[in-house]
Amino acid sequence: MSNTIKGGEFVIKETSYNDIFIPEEFDEEAKMIRQTCIDFLDTEVLNKLDRIDAQEEGLMPSLMDKAGALGMLGVSIPEEYGGFGKNFNTSMLVADAVGGGFSFAVALSAHTGIGTLPILYYGNADQKAKYIPKLATGEWKASYCLTEPNSGSDANSGRTSAKLNAAGTHYVINGQKMWITNGGFADIFIVFAKIDDDKNLSAFIVEKDFGGISMNPEEHKLGIKGSSTRQVFFNDCEVPVENMLSERENGFKIAVNILNIGRIKLGAATIGSSRMVITQAVKYANERVQFNLPISKFGAIRYKLAEMATRLFATESAAYRAGQNIDDAYETLVSGGMDEAKAKLKSVEQFAIECAIIKVWCSEMLDYVVDEGVQIYGGMGYSAEAPMERAYRDSRINRIFEGTNEVNRLLVVDMLLKRAMKGEIDLMGPATAVASELLAIPDFGQEDETAFAAEKKIIANLKKAGLLIAGAAVQKLMMSLSKEQEILMNIADVIGYVYIAESALLRAEKLYHTKGPEASADATDMAKIYLYSTIDKVNVAAKEALNSFAEGDELKMMLVGLRRFTKSEPFNVKDARQRIAKKLIDANKYCF
Repeated sequence: MSNTIKGGEFVIKETSYNDIFIPEEFDEEAKMIRQTCIDFLDTEVLNKLDRIDAQEEGLMPSLMDKAGALGMLGVSIPEEYGGFGKNFNTSMLVADAVGGGFSFAVALSAHTGIGTLPILYYGNADQKAKYIPKLATGEWKASYCLTEPNSGSDANSGRTSAKLNAAGTHYVINGQKMWITNGGFADIFIVFAKIDDDKNLSAFIVEKDFGGISMNPEEHKLGIKGSSTRQVFFNDCEVPVENMLSERENGFKIAVNILNIGRIKLGAATIGSSRMVITQAVKYANERVQFNLPISKFGAIRYKLAEMATRLFATESAAYRAGQNIDDAYETLVSGGMDEAKAKLKSVEQFAIECAIIKVWCSEMLDYVVDEGVQIYGGMGYSAEAPMERAYRDSRINRIFEGTNEVNRLLVVDMLLKRAMKGEIDLMGPATAVASELLAIPDFGQEDETAFAAEKKIIANLKKAGLLIAGAAVQKLMMSLSKEQEILMNIADVIGYVYIAESALLRAEKLYHTKGPEASADATDMAKIYLYSTIDKVNVAAKEALNSFAEGDELKMMLVGLRRFTKSEPFNVKDARQRIAKKLIDANKYCF
């Protein structure tokens, strides 16, 4: 794998299929870990969903104990603390495999992610030795206390306070936290609070047994009803000074970096959910007979099945591409002498733009999949007796979890522009070149007829469309661009769709070169279906942005350029979808 790519550089660089990882490349050990997780869901979780949603006393903690005994909670925890010490992409695979577990997936993800990783990555040696082994086995369950009634997306505005006692031995914490996943059974709380008049949050490891902790009853929620969600109150909760995590006022940085990990892991979990929903939808379409035919014979249903599979294939391609980029960055940092825990954080931080994109596009993919799943089931889709009702409700939280999709879209552009201003990514050079290209005569040179050449040219042009609007917006609006959220989200849509489409295409290209044209035909179909829908989405988003800030001859010229950059040869999407649908229907499951 190549280690040269930086986070966000895909916007200005062409990526080779040789430099990406695809899910088909997981080794046998990773596949065995994945299968263990899937088997656990089948035997311990999916047959208890109603009991889990009813929050049967002790059931969720007992499931966490069983998962811990199998090692599912310690996959990415170093062996010295009782874990398996696997790389980031393998931990992504676990999130994917568990993703079909509804509320159980939420409990496990919160524990292994935002509950455990702050200590693993920011804790000192004593803290890690004390807490991580027990978190790895599930003996202690973890939660994460950041959100407050008046601080959600604006996390650093939290009012929970921490004051050093007169003896200098304990911080006394007072405040209220809400939407705390695992709150009802957690032994450990990662709590964010401000010390005195500090500008930024500090973080603390708080044990339930410290006292001064009380809770509201369980929240009644639209979905993930089996996930324990409580308001947690800290009333003169005394926390030993040695339980501060990292340094004073480093809490906000901890929160941001851990959320980067949470975002991409959430994307992986939605992949597992979607795979299960598509399989259920295919089976039902094959069983349900109308007009003397299984409904899987009808074009409208086949369209839905193929489109569901295509969106899953594309977002899955992006998730594991980024996961490997994170692993590669980590290896480079460690080989350069960086501390392993610090390197873990830096590698994820490097690809924070990709993490945000994956969070947004995967959660919206799952919402599309469950919505069409309900539609394929028809009236039964609306019944709580059938599986789609729970999937539909449980999906909705993912566009809010780990930062709303609106915030994440804004972050994509904000991080990209900040890196450009710091000189980490040369955005303005390529953007200026694209602007100059508008004045040049189009290149009508000989067409490249090698495999995927036409599609790669489309990707390159779509990137130019993104650079065109981003460069023009920066020049025109300058400092006021940060206030133009609609335009920023237009730019984010272009960037995100191009990243997902390119990832799907690179995966198809890699399979083509490693397995041959016939074995990669399905991947090629799905990559092309996704790409050709992306062209129109990029065109709409870019046009909206340009119409928002440009005018006159300048606008006309840029719209002409946009038409040039979003042009393509015709492609029969219907026939490609029919081929994908047939594969699904014949296999009676998601089979890619």
